[in-house]
Amino acid sequence: MNDEQLLRYSRQIMLPQVDITGQEKLLASRVLIIGMGGLGSPVAMYLAAAGVGHLVLVDDDEVELSNLQRQIAHNTNDVGLKKVESAKQTIQNLNPDITVTCYDKRLNEKELSDEVTVADIVIDGTDNFTTRFALNESCVKNKTPLVSGAAIRLEGQVSVFNKTPSSPCYRCLYKDEGELDASCSNNGVLSPVVGIIGSIQANEAIKVLLEVGECLDGKLLMLDAFNMEWRSLKLKKDPACPVCS
Repeated sequence: MNDEQLLRYSRQIMLPQVDITGQEKLLASRVLIIGMGGLGSPVAMYLAAAGVGHLVLVDDDEVELSNLQRQIAHNTNDVGLKKVESAKQTIQNLNPDITVTCYDKRLNEKELSDEVTVADIVIDGTDNFTTRFALNESCVKNKTPLVSGAAIRLEGQVSVFNKTPSSPCYRCLYKDEGELDASCSNNGVLSPVVGIIGSIQANEAIKVLLEVGECLDGKLLMLDAFNMEWRSLKLKKDPACPVCS
């Protein structure tokens, strides 16, 4: 690291769990973030600020005015732009050291597998089961850890999947796509809730990258922001899981 980097990351390097060795590891890391909305925005911004060296952003949507209530990587002047381009500009303004790769489309199966293969960790910031299941399958196949988050109304949840061969995967928790509509557009969401969940996702990703602390592997952390209560549930690997068994 050069002198400017040492100063930029000095408050983080002071932590014994990080130190210079850990900071260099973050700078050499590659993180794939699927979805640049309410969850992906704080994830990308905090990982960039923390010095994760290469962020790969995937989202096929454009910035809309209704996004700005919670999607903090974008601003009013970005309305109409591709979300990945808007987020890239925000990230580079925050930390020009970071390499940012953008996909302003939905990745096909091969493209997704290729990106998951080279990623050190994957962040799920999507809002539908179809994409989550496909992402989980690719992570299991490529043995890549997955940090999953979800937020709706005044509720949120976070978990880490596929960290070790004995870890449960996302499909162990959710057996079927069902008919659940978990989109903010139809249910609403309080803006700080996605920020809280996204920040925890970023925190978990950094811990996994640095191999420090106890992450949410095999646990589901649930937030009730209305009553400001947290619950933690233990998750077990499903021996009959069609994806990871």
